[in-house]
Amino acid sequence: MKKLFANPYLLLILTVLFWSGNMVVGRGIRGDIPPLTMAFWRWFVALALILPLALPHLKTQWPLLKKGWKPLLVLGLLGVGGYNTFAYIALQNTSATNAALLNSFVPIATIAISWAFLGKHLRRIEGIGVVVSLCGAMTIISRGDIAVLAHLNLNIGDVWMLVAVLDWAIYTVALAWRPAGVHPMLMLGATTAIGLAALAPAYAWELSQGRFININLGSLSALAYVGIFPSFLGYIFYNKGVAEVGPNKASLFIHLMPVFGTLLSFLFLGEIPFWYHYLGIGLIFTGIWLTTKK
Repeated sequence: MKKLFANPYLLLILTVLFWSGNMVVGRGIRGDIPPLTMAFWRWFVALALILPLALPHLKTQWPLLKKGWKPLLVLGLLGVGGYNTFAYIALQNTSATNAALLNSFVPIATIAISWAFLGKHLRRIEGIGVVVSLCGAMTIISRGDIAVLAHLNLNIGDVWMLVAVLDWAIYTVALAWRPAGVHPMLMLGATTAIGLAALAPAYAWELSQGRFININLGSLSALAYVGIFPSFLGYIFYNKGVAEVGPNKASLFIHLMPVFGTLLSFLFLGEIPFWYHYLGIGLIFTGIWLTTKK
């Protein structure tokens, strides 16, 4: 089991599975939990899980943490304070189709930023893999009809989703500058605390507007899910995956989100996959294989 979870590709697959559920929950629970409230309490739950694992390393690694405060600040603001908050705001005003489509451009944005700031270039076969995978994601999202993409109407929610995409691409590339020698759990704890501190004023503002959680079993279960899986486990797995395979390959796994969306809809909603699901899934896995094969 330990060797299995040491596989960075498995960790990235599990991360995207958790995040696919996060998008479904964020859209479904938007009537009960305001977006900034959702982001704040999500990371509050995650920090409660992280601290027991991070604090034992604080005393011995405090000098390293203090020395690397600048990249930690950037990672905390982008990864914890930014991406999910922007996505939750977007899901208040845009459709799941638009959000999924725009989110599919995370690998493209990551590759562009990685090239600009790290000088990392894709091999030809890797570039082909990215394009094939993107085509697969679009096939599922458009339901096999290119006219769906041509008639998408962009709104303010889509603008927020584009901000989220750019935010996550920068975060993924910025992981290259994480402080050397700092234990992963301590780093995650520090960035989570920074992100929570940034979210606190926004959360307070939302409360001042009279927007509160509608407390019920569904809303509490949603907060537990997004705190444990997409936040706590998802960020541990994603950070390790990026460290192992690099930002370009790691970000490509986000194209699995429509795949898992199809699977979750089949398992929990009884929605039968159509031909375009199978075609899209085939293209996505082909693209990932082309990009990750040695």
